[in-house]
Amino acid sequence: MIPLGIWRKSSYSGEGDGNDCVEIARSSAYVAIRDSKDPAHGALTFPAAAFTAFVEALKHPTKTL
Repeated sequence: MIPLGIWRKSSYSGEGDGNDCVEIARSSAYVAIRDSKDPAHGALTFPAAAFTAFVEALKHPTKTL
């Protein structure tokens, strides 16, 4: 198992208990994402550099990687 940081929810979680979102945790080498409605079900883990490239591609969809 990869040791990760503290899980945190998106600021876009919505009102109420804010469970309609994903949670993210970081370590120096990895980023993990899980469903906040079912955190015990598992998480997707990515190398930090790959996740950063993915997020940048989302911010700039017309830019070619």
